[in-house]
Amino acid sequence: MKNVAILGSTGSIGKNALHVVRNLKDSFRVTGLSSHSQWEFLARQAEEFNPSHIALSDLQLAGKLKQHLSGKQIEVISGNNCLKEIVLKSEADIVVSAVVGAIGLSAAIATVQAGKILALANKEALVMAGNIVIPLAKKNQILPVDSEHSAIFQALQSGRQNEIRRIIITASGGPFYDFPADTLADVTPAQALKHPTWRMGQKITIDSATLMNKALEIIEAKWLFNLEADQIDVVVHPQSIIHSMVEFCDGSVIAQMGMPDMKVPIQYALTFPERACLNAEPLDLPRIENLTFKKPDREKFPALKLGYLAVREGGTIGATLNAANEVAVQAFLEKKIRFTEIASFVEKVINHHHFIKDPCLEEILAADAWARQEIKKCLT
Repeated sequence: MKNVAILGSTGSIGKNALHVVRNLKDSFRVTGLSSHSQWEFLARQAEEFNPSHIALSDLQLAGKLKQHLSGKQIEVISGNNCLKEIVLKSEADIVVSAVVGAIGLSAAIATVQAGKILALANKEALVMAGNIVIPLAKKNQILPVDSEHSAIFQALQSGRQNEIRRIIITASGGPFYDFPADTLADVTPAQALKHPTWRMGQKITIDSATLMNKALEIIEAKWLFNLEADQIDVVVHPQSIIHSMVEFCDGSVIAQMGMPDMKVPIQYALTFPERACLNAEPLDLPRIENLTFKKPDREKFPALKLGYLAVREGGTIGATLNAANEVAVQAFLEKKIRFTEIASFVEKVINHHHFIKDPCLEEILAADAWARQEIKKCLT
């Protein structure tokens, strides 16, 4: 029986992780859960799984949560450091980091420093501070949960890291890939939130529409698999059946395939190196009939170029890119900027930031804070 803490348990990845745990209830016990503000949903999860610790970052709502669970032996943690506290207090063997954004960085560092397995869906931790997180981790201590990186990790079981020629990250293309470029400035948040394949939270859905999500995945792949920029390709694959591929030095290409279902990579991260049965929809290729692939249009979706820039140059670009993008996406959702301005504002902030090649954690956090303030100036 392994203990599992799920950070961001009320979000899409978190809910799927709990579904996996239900399916494997004889192998896993939930010891920690967290949410930002969905206290009622978190309370229901706590009542079902009875963890020793739960966290709610919203201080005011945490009082309501404590009152609701007053008869149970569950410690409620709140405040800015609650995710890190859950990692350290919950006695988890595995921490599923399913939170969105920079908030996941401190928990990721705490997890690997404590020797726990990090099942990572929070790509921002590596985008911001891969140069710090990766050296702290032992082999296979960080297991990817993103479907693309899980696919690469699974394909790599067929070879060794030094045999990689390149990896090929697949992208659905989002809802606007076939839209004429001159129409993108006028698309609405409601249109951008209608992803053709996946059901995700708002921020990651907008990132998928701008292809910024691929930019972040390019940076994450660099750190997870120790790759250079010219070893990372992106291909648009609208059916989302091939989740990513690895090409080895002998020309062999190993692909991980399956119907779009986040429970598959989540469960693999929890059970690795073993596999467990999962009631997933089987792959029926004759019914699908066609698998198509296109080159990404980097002019229409300039976020991809920013991802490659961050891989080539490193340093504080990742933290700056991520912070500026978080603010820009929220501004778009609030209808303060146009869809096409998301990437252009992020690029402007990157070009004006004080670049540090090998930053320490304090310098990374300073770059993050500066970028948030700088892009707010652009928005006014």
